[in-house]
This record gives sequence, C-alpha cells and structure tokens, in this order.
Amino acid sequence: MGEINRKYDLVTLGEVMLRLSPPRYTRISDGEIFEKHAGGAELNVASGVAQLGLSTALVSKLPDNELGTYIKKRIGFEFVDTGLLLYDGNEDSRLGVYYYESGASPRKPLTIYDRRSSTINTLKADELPESFWACTRMFHTSGITLALSPELRSETISIIKRLKEAGTVISFDVNYRASLWSEEEAKGTIEQLISLTDVLFVSEETGRRMFKRTGDLRDIMRGFANDYGIDVVASTKRKVHSPSRHDFGSLVYDRRVDTFYSEEPYRDIEVVDRIGSGDAYVAGALYGLLKYGDADKAMRYGDAMGALKNTIPGDQVSSSISEIEDIIERHRTGDTGSELRR
Repeated sequence: MGEINRKYDLVTLGEVMLRLSPPRYTRISDGEIFEKHAGGAELNVASGVAQLGLSTALVSKLPDNELGTYIKKRIGFEFVDTGLLLYDGNEDSRLGVYYYESGASPRKPLTIYDRRSSTINTLKADELPESFWACTRMFHTSGITLALSPELRSETISIIKRLKEAGTVISFDVNYRASLWSEEEAKGTIEQLISLTDVLFVSEETGRRMFKRTGDLRDIMRGFANDYGIDVVASTKRKVHSPSRHDFGSLVYDRRVDTFYSEEPYRDIEVVDRIGSGDAYVAGALYGLLKYGDADKAMRYGDAMGALKNTIPGDQVSSSISEIEDIIERHRTGDTGSELRR
C-alpha cells in the first residue's frame, strides 16, 4: 500500500504530552512521586511502526524549553525521526500534561488531563517545509488531534487534503474522546475528511452512537467502506475481565477483495499498562499494510502489538519484529514455547 519512493513509510501528526504517573498502584491523591513519560496517540503509532523496521516521522509542535527538549529526546529514543518537529519560543508556550493512575479490581484506572491551550494548537500548515508534501507513503492522525481546537482542526484537514492530492495514503483513527468534544461536533468534522481516508480505525460503539450505523459489526464496517470508498476498515475488540486481565482482538475488512479477517483473540492478557494498546494495534496494522499490502497480516500484526503493549509500562510498545513474529506464530499454533526466553 502506498508504493511510492519517498523518504518515510509513515508520518503521523499529533500532540505529544508529558505523562506523570505515581508508582504502581499508588493513588494520585496520596503519592508524592511521579514517573514521567512521553505520551500521545500519534507518537505511539509512529514509534510502533518504527520498532518493526519501517521509517517514520512525527509532525508536532513543542515549547522551545527544557520540557520540549525532553520530549524531543524521547521521540528520538523511540526510533522516530524528529526532523518534522516544530517549536514555539514564546514564554507562555506549554506542553500538555496528563496524569495516569493504575487500577486494581474493583478500582478502575484514572486519567486526568491538563492540556488546554497547549503549544500544538498553534501549528500551521505553512510552517512545514515544501519537501514535506511528498515525503511519505502514508500519513496518519486521529480524532484526538481534530478535537483539540478549531484552529488545529482546520490546519489538519488542510494538510490531509494537500497530502491526498500528492498521492499519499491517508490513515485515520476516529479515537473519539467525549472529554474533548461532543459526538455531534465530532461527526460533523470527521465527515469532512472520511471520504479522503484510505484506512479507517473505528470502534463498533462509535459506529453505532456517532454515525447511527445499524446491523452487526461487519455491516457497520462494510457500510463505512462502501459509502466513503475506504479500502480497509479495522475495529478492535477488547473484553475487560478486571483492570489486570483482558482479552484483545480485532476484525479487519478489505473492500478491495470484499473479505473480513479475524482470529482467536489473545485471552487473559496480564495487563501492566493498557494506555497506548489501541495505538500499538494501529501501528501493527499499518505495518502489515505498508510492508505487505495485506489486510490479513495487518490484523495479525495489529492483534499481537496491541496485546503485547498491555504488558509494558508507559505509552509506547517496546518490541522488535522478531519478537512480534514469534508471538504471532505461537498464537497461531497454540504453542506457548518454553517458560523463559534464553
């Protein structure tokens, strides 16, 4: 998919935030120590694809201060090219922050956001270099980015339209967050760009609630694909038994061959940190499409990456192509292998 000779296989656009978490199982209201990480849906996706061996970059805007420097270093540490990052030198520029508290049954995990008026919202399309418009095979962003402000929403849609005209494959994750905008506002905005989308990630709940789709999940996914001319539609399926025990899988539809792909879900995952697992799934799915142009492989790489991320602290998955392919093969055959990797 997107077989064009360009610098990057994938470029993503989105906010990168500072994540602060108290030590495992400590409550935000009780603890005195926070661990810091870099977090953000589009960074998580770019990082996951890069760790599997493809070239990626992130478009974002950071405050030109020590916090911005920390984030830049973390992005580079995740194998993501930092050459498309923009910076704001104003003294009132700020990095979005979120706080995450782990859960333990019956206590649910807790997330608190502090991201209003963060620097990403000043990003302008005309700040990007001319070379950007033909630099990547695929471009990805999410509904979170569109929800941050009307100004960033307008710039992002403009960027997508121009990239599409240049032959770039467009990937979009609806990733609806009720804390950021209403379903009505989200639907009106997303409908402006969904017909430009080649690869769509959307949950069954969003399809039913926001877009008023009916029928079973396959009807919903085929409807999106046919109504908007989308090549591939993917939807994850998670069953939560407790904060520390989940099942994870997905369903992928390829309109080009009118075929659905699914497999037995990964069951009884020992959840260490679920944040970013949906983004890890997107990364695996996009890798399968970019590397092989194959929706079945997209489903398998996506399921494995999503399942694995649940076991890793922080926002980004940490893995390699050899580990993921081993997980895929063991899941396919039911062979758990030896107890230790040695």
